[in-house]
This record gives sequence, structure tokens and C-alpha cells, in this order.
Amino acid sequence: MYNILVIDDEESIVLMITMALARHDFNVEVATSSREGMRMFNNGCFDLVITDIRMPGIDGNQVARHIRNSGKSSTPIIGMSGTPWLLESGDFDAVLAKPFSIKTLIHTVKYLTAAPLKAMASD
Repeated sequence: MYNILVIDDEESIVLMITMALARHDFNVEVATSSREGMRMFNNGCFDLVITDIRMPGIDGNQVARHIRNSGKSSTPIIGMSGTPWLLESGDFDAVLAKPFSIKTLIHTVKYLTAAPLKAMASD
């Protein structure tokens, strides 16, 4: 089972992502702030990080930079934003412009984790 860290301060987005990924057998941990997400990343073992860009305090670009400068710099990162031009693309492996579909989310996550793309037609 793949472990995914989702960092977003919007409860509805977190809930939607968590439910969608759980349906596809991903283990999801959630951080509701960038600071909490970076702490969880440092102390955990994640196969993928999904982070929002616009959050209070430390933004998602800084989270991605933190990951790239860590000992786990090869961890894939998906950045998501309603304003995708704010993404400093160099540190992200993929970008999801809000609003995005569940199907797009699942395809992107499975591509970056190399998880099998099974049963996608039902999404």
C-alpha cells in the first residue's frame, strides 16, 4: 500500500482527496497547514506528497523546496492550485489546476507511484 501525504487547509478538498485515494487502496495522512505537513514529512515515510499552493504562512512552493532539499528529495510532489501560474514548476512532478476531476487525480497519483491503473472506467 502506498502512503500519501496531503497538505491543504481546505477541509472540503482534503475530504474529497482522502475519500478518492482510499477507494483506490492508498493510505492517506493529512496535514492542514504547511508547517504540520513538513513536520509529518520529516518524521514519516511517504511515497507521494500532494500540496496546495496558497496556504497561510508557508506556501506550497516552499513545502516542495523543503522536500527537494531533504534526504528524501526523490519523493514525487503534486502541486495543486486554483491559480496554477503561482506554481514554481521546478520542484513539482505534476500540477493539478483546481477544479480537477477525481479521474485526473487518480491517474496522476497512480502514474507517479507506479501503482496499477485498474478499474479506472468506473470513476
